[in-house]
Amino acid sequence: MDLDGHVALVTGAGGGIGAEIARRLAAAGAAVAAADLDEPAALATAGQIRGAAGGEAAGGEAAGGEAAAAPPVAVAGYGLDVTDSASVAGTVDRVTAELGPPDIVVNCAGIDKIARFADTDERTWRSLIEVNLLGTIAVCHAVLGPMTARGWGRIINIGSDAGKVGSSAEAVYSATKGGVIAFTKALAREVAAAGITANCVCPGPTDTPLLNQVAQYSQRLYDSLARAIPLRRIAQPSDIAPLVVFLAGEQAGYITGQALSVSGGLTMS
Repeated sequence: MDLDGHVALVTGAGGGIGAEIARRLAAAGAAVAAADLDEPAALATAGQIRGAAGGEAAGGEAAGGEAAAAPPVAVAGYGLDVTDSASVAGTVDRVTAELGPPDIVVNCAGIDKIARFADTDERTWRSLIEVNLLGTIAVCHAVLGPMTARGWGRIINIGSDAGKVGSSAEAVYSATKGGVIAFTKALAREVAAAGITANCVCPGPTDTPLLNQVAQYSQRLYDSLARAIPLRRIAQPSDIAPLVVFLAGEQAGYITGQALSVSGGLTMS
């Protein structure tokens, strides 16, 4: 997969699935802006990518100051609050100035709260909606104009199988991810004529801090999830990222408006 010449903005890149996606996109040749609310974590992801690939920081400083065997990859970390439109706009402007205008955007920033719906409150609902759904919408809105002007773009939103089938103790989270799926499909229809694709990758249970909440809430629920997966294991972030990289490339140019599950067969639709 050759993404040389493209600039990828990945939100939620401080760890878990987002960090792995950032690494895989860089390995495919894209310049990568790793963004996260936890700015030190985003900077750490960028540093790890530079260390592994012999890449460049924004501004062209080679990792370690030495020539690298691997082709250099421009990469930088950014603090980003997807619930703050000023933060979104400012980060997109910085990425554009330092790496170039992002033409691949992966919305991976997300939060969850494992609890029965009856035990949650409005503050929790609003937090989930603001990060998972409105944050995705805000980032897409910020990058869409320049993508349209260039006549090329890849928008890849990280949904969840919970948004397709629902998930116990994740009622509002499921609603936000269902919203991400619907938004992605509608957006894909609007931007297709501009040469932009929009797709949604829907992981099943994946070994991340979010999933650890399930085990803390109920080990029985966690164990039942693992048993229900036909491939008999919880996914790793490395199982999710390759599909994102594929959707970012030229070979996926005729795929748009899709919500593709990566769940080991837990859901088949």
